Amino acid sequence: MNNDSAEKKLIVIAGPTASGKTAATIELAKHYKTVIVSADSRQFYREMSIGTAKPTDNELATVKHYFINSHSITETFTAGDYEKQSLCLLDELFSIYNTVILVGGSGLFIKAVCEGFDEFPNPMPGVRSQLNNEYDEKGIGYLQEKLKLADPEYYKEVDLNNPQRVIRALEIFESSGTPYSFYRKSSSNKRPFTIVKLALSLPREVLYQRINQRVDDMVNLGLVEEVRSLLPYRHLNALHTVGYSELFDYFDGVTDLDKAISLIKQNTRRFAKRQLTWFAKDKDITWMQADQKELISDMIMSISRHSKLQ
Repeated sequence: MNNDSAEKKLIVIAGPTASGKTAATIELAKHYKTVIVSADSRQFYREMSIGTAKPTDNELATVKHYFINSHSITETFTAGDYEKQSLCLLDELFSIYNTVILVGGSGLFIKAVCEGFDEFPNPMPGVRSQLNNEYDEKGIGYLQEKLKLADPEYYKEVDLNNPQRVIRALEIFESSGTPYSFYRKSSSNKRPFTIVKLALSLPREVLYQRINQRVDDMVNLGLVEEVRSLLPYRHLNALHTVGYSELFDYFDGVTDLDKAISLIKQNTRRFAKRQLTWFAKDKDITWMQADQKELISDMIMSISRHSKLQ
């Protein structure tokens, strides 16, 4: 970093989908007169907007955001790539701002910025191809069951509807004989800035209600048409995700539209549950009730308390 790193603070705002992270983070950014870096693994992609619940044009105009619409679905962009690019960006931003805000529901990408990754073993030749063949022939359910047996810990956290993540974990296990989760436990890499982590929480029934409403809103905004426009790219990893996979099945005639929408809601609720499981393991996170009236002032007070302790 160009300036005294002790003065530099990264505020992390985490939490499950539909918990209100975007609105809260924008208010915090206005308070600290700073910018926002996204750690949402789907909002990077320009072609995916409605189904990823990106900030609105007005919200993006209110506060400068980074890693929103930054990549194309045709590009390969891993958590490791994100780690390198985000750290370079933060180096630039901390030369201008003393405080920067990182927001997202993707635990893996937040970990990339805050801790980095362990060195994974090199996969054995042919393992990835074999797993891809199994996926093509037997479906994601077969690979999910393999992962449940091989690595029950990671099974509880990973987005099970994302074949790329499931196959990667199985590739590591089948190459090394050691679960993927094992390699994610060693000491974190030291960062040249202070990190304060907050996460938003809601009562489960309220969160699920908000998820259901959000999906209905997405449909009304044109989600079906957005996914239809992406049919030629459906083989890309970025599109193997909730909100898109279910509608591809609808276009294939596997389900009707009402069933596809119902499945999006169900799979999003399951995804939110896995997000909560991931963040619950991070003992550095301070949880905030997202539906309280004084949320922003309480978040600012919590950040201030953390800063005094560090």
